[in-house]
Amino acid sequence: MTTEPVAAAGDPRRLLSDIRSLAHQVRLDQRMTWVALLVLGVVTLLGIPFDWLGMKAHCHPDTSCEFARRGVLFYWPPALLLAYTGIAVCYVRAARSRGLGARAVPYAIAGAATTVVFTAAWVAAALYFPHHPLPEQPLPYWWLLLDRLVSPWSMIGIALVVLARIERNIGLLLFTLAYLALVLLVLPMNEGWGPAGWGLEARFAVPQVVSGALLLLGAAGFLRAARRRQR
Repeated sequence: MTTEPVAAAGDPRRLLSDIRSLAHQVRLDQRMTWVALLVLGVVTLLGIPFDWLGMKAHCHPDTSCEFARRGVLFYWPPALLLAYTGIAVCYVRAARSRGLGARAVPYAIAGAATTVVFTAAWVAAALYFPHHPLPEQPLPYWWLLLDRLVSPWSMIGIALVVLARIERNIGLLLFTLAYLALVLLVLPMNEGWGPAGWGLEARFAVPQVVSGALLLLGAAGFLRAARRRQR
């Protein structure tokens, strides 16, 4: 980005237009959207083996299963905190290299806050349900939706909404809404997906692969768009 002065020929309206154009260019140069999506996509895929190996499952002859996803609880809180810290550092370094101010702190705070919410909800569930019966069966849809909402995959989407607001990035907002619709309404993140013969661990891995792949595809798309702007 250049910072050479442009003569406004004494026209206040042209000067205001030039200032707005410069402010818009600064916002574009501050964006590191693809970095955030890349880091979160990698974190999502790396979490699969932790969930797989840390899951305690017991299936009955009628194909019903009882399980505890301890790997999710142990992996995701530190992984997300490290991810948001790394993303914030990348934003700050990129901004300083261009002589700009970084705006990543609110996003990092939002990411940490959603991580605390997810962790508290899962710890509370882990302490409560072993000693109390589940609600009516089958579970109502709103219950399943709430369960998905407090998952780490949904928390990623909520933090991305904050990033889209900070960057004033309509493209990221639309991508994030599509991502949230997928993990909340389509992918059975809290039930697993696939034939019963695959095993419970494999069925839980499938939705995570899809969500991680979507984040990586988003990273590739936003990186391509950023390179086009720089030409």
